[in-house]
Amino acid sequence: MSRKTQKAGVIAVAATLITTFALSESSGVAAEAADEAPQTEISNPAKQDAANPAFIAEEVVQPLPVEEPVEETAEEEAAPVTAGSLRELVSATNTSGKLSRDMHCLASAIYFESRGEPLAGQLAVGTVIINRAESRQFPSDYCGVVTQRSQFSFVKGGRIPKARTSTAAWRKAKALAKIAHQGTWESAAADSLYFHATYVKPRWASRKKHRAQISTHVFYR
Repeated sequence: MSRKTQKAGVIAVAATLITTFALSESSGVAAEAADEAPQTEISNPAKQDAANPAFIAEEVVQPLPVEEPVEETAEEEAAPVTAGSLRELVSATNTSGKLSRDMHCLASAIYFESRGEPLAGQLAVGTVIINRAESRQFPSDYCGVVTQRSQFSFVKGGRIPKARTSTAAWRKAKALAKIAHQGTWESAAADSLYFHATYVKPRWASRKKHRAQISTHVFYR
């Protein structure tokens, strides 16, 4: 082998060793960098450390509560009307709405107890029932007052009979019940809690304060 050929072989071997060393160093640096780089991908969030939870930004839609529609009753209508007389007020009062149970009891008491009386007398009967419901001496609702034992003669066995709802008398009773309930017309009965017909003389009448007499009914506190 000539010196020239031997020298060329040595140079080739050296170049091979240098290239191999450089490649190994480069691979080590890349591996080290990969170890130090942050892990941004979570293959299984359920197995992630509880101390380092992963948060995923997603839109959250929370349903709003839906309000149930409220059925409007006759006594819950818009602002009451005004008039120059009770008769005008009764005529102008809207009675087309459905009555609640309590208002139906009030209207029924006016109808059965005083439909033959003038409007002021019918309103006074309704006023007494309302006053009783507001007093601690009687039940706290209109139906309870009307059906209380031995208070109204038209009530039989704790039941109120059915009114003839197609008549003008029933419409007036409904209007007067609403007027009395809303207090849109002042009644001569004022704060009365009791009344009786003029053709009877109950013993308790002498112990009560006389408030008014309207037609055939006398009212007391």
